[in-house]
Amino acid sequence: MLTSARCGAKTRAGAPCRSPAVSGKMRCRMHGGAKGSGAPKSNRNAIKHGFFTREAIDERRDLRKLLSACRETLDEFK
Repeated sequence: MLTSARCGAKTRAGAPCRSPAVSGKMRCRMHGGAKGSGAPKSNRNAIKHGFFTREAIDERRDLRKLLSACRETLDEFK
């Protein structure tokens, strides 16, 4: 137990965690080394709604440019 690898996480106080790492992992059971812990292998949350896809970002950018041009045109008529 004393010679096993230590967890690489930091505590809230900034000191390194002194718990032993789970075998085959870099973290202890409390910091994500337990079986089934952590995020899924692929980031399915990002593609769930498509808000941050390249096409959606480009579409919002183009819409902002169009709105800006419309505001400038309306300001010319004042």
